Amino acid sequence: MPELPEVETICSGITPHIQSRTITQLIVRELRLRWAVDSNLPLLLQDLEVWQVRRRGKYLLLDCLHPQQAGRDGCLLIHLGMSGNLRILPKQTPVQKHDHIDIVFDNGSCLRYHDPRRFGCMLWTTTPAQHDLLKNLGPEPLSAEFTAEYLYAKSRKRSCAIKSLIMDSHIVVGVGNIYASESLFQAKIHPKRAAGKIAFRRYESLVQHIKNTLQAAIKQGGTTLKDFVNETGKPGYFSLSLQVYGRKGKACPVCGTAIKEIKLGQRSTCYCPACQH
Repeated sequence: MPELPEVETICSGITPHIQSRTITQLIVRELRLRWAVDSNLPLLLQDLEVWQVRRRGKYLLLDCLHPQQAGRDGCLLIHLGMSGNLRILPKQTPVQKHDHIDIVFDNGSCLRYHDPRRFGCMLWTTTPAQHDLLKNLGPEPLSAEFTAEYLYAKSRKRSCAIKSLIMDSHIVVGVGNIYASESLFQAKIHPKRAAGKIAFRRYESLVQHIKNTLQAAIKQGGTTLKDFVNETGKPGYFSLSLQVYGRKGKACPVCGTAIKEIKLGQRSTCYCPACQH
């Protein structure tokens, strides 16, 4: 699943191509995504201008308005699911298998949604802040709101594993499996450690490493995974910097101990048994 850095990479990549452009057509080839695409969506988006492209957690938000018709403002909420991607293409580009939706713009380009597993979504809302998928999300990890004080307070009396806590989108958004594993390694915290038993000073380290890891991944274009490509169809390359994720049995880059892998919350979790405690 594309994580926060991948979604941020796509967001920044598509913005110059679609911001301030008018949607001339929406072509839907497959309605059956995670939630069915509204059959009225092509009509709703017709002639709207994309005035802002932004990210909230792992969601892309295209804020739209109609220059002449009041009351048509709204937001197209997009999630890429397990295997989805968005690419900027000329509208005449031949359609491939699993190319489910094209958003066509007045400059002749289209934003094409490709999703083999169809676990993503494309939903219209006039009140994005109150939408069920967004209203209960925690703070952005790169925001000033996400601090050691905040995370420490949220962890008190919590017996869940620290990795589960920082992957809970109600606590903080966008810290997915890969970056949670990497941040905990950098902070030298065992992923199964009870969140409520970790000292404040260690939360100071963890919060800083979450921010650093995500910023580094965004700078490098995301993580190369089997299904992830950016807006141009090219993969990210942060995988070259991964220290524990996906490295079961390999030597820890710090101490040389073999990296272990366990299941935590139904997700593969890699860590160094010597460095993390």
